[in-house]
Order: sequence, then C-alpha cells, then structure tokens
Amino acid sequence: MPRSRSMAGAAALVVVLVASACTSAAVESGAPTPTLAPSPMSSATAGPTPRPTLPATVESTPAATPTPVPTESLTEPFDHAAFTDSATVDNRWFPLKPGTQWVFQGKANDGKERVSRKVVITVTDLVKVIDGVRSAVTYDLDYTSGELGEAELAFYAQDDHGTVWLMGEYPEEIEDGKIVEAPAWIAGRQDAKAGILMKAEPEPVAPSYSEGWGPAVGWTDRAKVFETGSATCVPAGCYKDVLVIDEFNRDEPDAHQLKYYAPGVGGVRVGWAGAKEDEQEVLELLRVVSLSPDAMAKARAAALAQDKRSYKISPAVFEGAAPLAALP
Repeated sequence: MPRSRSMAGAAALVVVLVASACTSAAVESGAPTPTLAPSPMSSATAGPTPRPTLPATVESTPAATPTPVPTESLTEPFDHAAFTDSATVDNRWFPLKPGTQWVFQGKANDGKERVSRKVVITVTDLVKVIDGVRSAVTYDLDYTSGELGEAELAFYAQDDHGTVWLMGEYPEEIEDGKIVEAPAWIAGRQDAKAGILMKAEPEPVAPSYSEGWGPAVGWTDRAKVFETGSATCVPAGCYKDVLVIDEFNRDEPDAHQLKYYAPGVGGVRVGWAGAKEDEQEVLELLRVVSLSPDAMAKARAAALAQDKRSYKISPAVFEGAAPLAALP
C-alpha cells in the first residue's frame, strides 16, 4: 500500500461492497493518461507525477521522469477539536465498516524475481485513542509467495468535515515466522504527526499533502490527486468515476504507487510508476467478505494480541498509550 507503501498498512486500501459495481469482471487493457495543469514549484520538496500503471494482468514498463509538481508543507494542520465522532469513518472514497474483510491479489518484485502477493484487510470493531483522538483500527496481513511477511495495525480517524486521517501504524515485519522489525509510529509520539489519508473532497489539480510524519522510522509519505472520472475492472467487479491517488515519499521522489478508489466502495486497485519504483507492486480486489461472528472474534483476538505486543516491542511509541478497546 515503505515499509513500501503496500496495501497492508499506510497506506492501506479499504473497501466496502456497493451495488454500483458493474456486472462484468473483465480486466481492462490499460488506463488513460490524464492531463494535469502545470503549477509552479514551492519551497517544500516536490515529487514527480507518474503515468498510470497497466493492470496486474499486464506487465508494464516504467514511465519516463515527468515534470515535478508542488507541495505545500511537510505536515498538515491538525485541529483536535474537529473530531467529535472520529471512529466513524464513512468518507465516500474510504469507508470503513467493522466486520468487512477484503482480499487483494497481485504481484511484486522481490529482488530479480517476480513473486505473488496477497493482502487481506479487516476492519475491526476496536478503537484506539491516539493523540487524544478515538481512531478506527484495521488489521492487515500481507503475504508474499504464500508466506506471511507483515501483519499491521493501522489507525484512522475522520474529522467533522469528512476527511480521513492516518493516525499511525504498528507493523510487524516477519521472516521465517519471527518478528524481525516493527517500524511503528503514532501521532503525538517521537515528533510524529497525523496525515491525510483521504480528503473529503479530493481536488484534481492541487498540491500534494502529507499522509503522516514519522521521523523516527522515516515515514514521510505524501499523496496528491492524479486522476478523476476514470474507470477500471478487477475480479471483484467494474467501477466508474474512479479516483486515482499518487503516493510517493520525500526519500524516493521517482517511485510511486497509484491507488484507485471507487465512490462508496474504497480502494479497488494498486499500480506503480516511476523509474525508481523497485517493488513495482500491482494488486486487484479479488473479493469482499462479511465476517461471521466466529471469524470476527478471531480477527479481534489477533488484533488485540498484536496490540499487546506493541508495548513490549515498541515501548518508546506505545508506553502509556491507551490499549485497543471495543466500539461502544
């Protein structure tokens, strides 16, 4: 979704079933190239605008380095008073409904090898108070070649205007069944600040914005609207009026993820662009599942167990922070 901005986490994509999906499940042969109006450079670090990536069924080639676009500031102004019902996330581009699980499939580079990738995202019925704001929690699992490579808790809050904020992440990176790294960050700790995951009203030609600022672990992801009014098909269905968001970070200005969002649905596809995008991950929504009470209980237990580990593995981030709690 950076941790390479994989679907598991930062930038993670979350979707909800809607009746607007087309009946066809065919995969498109490509995506249109939008035209963006040029803007002057600002004093902040800029990232280039990529071309859309072909869908996961078609191997694509990196785009040439395009003209940079402006950014405004390294972090976003955050009004703590504007989060009166923050754990309810119903943004039309990024809705989170507890008990819903999405499965994505695709491929990514692992060194010189092209490997299979599977991502499972579950919206839990848990919340965590971060920097004084009640945040919804997703539990994300990222598999490479059938092996679990990362398990992550991601925290989101929606402000009173409808903008969804990424409040932090706790990823556990796994090798041979063991946790080898946990580059966690949450707003209010170690100089970390919340960032915008999805605006209430994304604007087609606008400066980029911070998706969060976690200097202790090098989290500097940014995003900007790349395209609106697109259409795409994935195994789960076909979608119109699709919003495409370009994600990049300050340390890799020519490496991009393109994330496709359908209105009322959420994320349906991940692509890539940029000459230095090494992983070249592509993902498509395969299916959406409404969890049974037993399945939900297992997901809840796994999330609670991971949250409990965070206090031991990442004490500088979580010591004294509120543990996960059930939604009222």
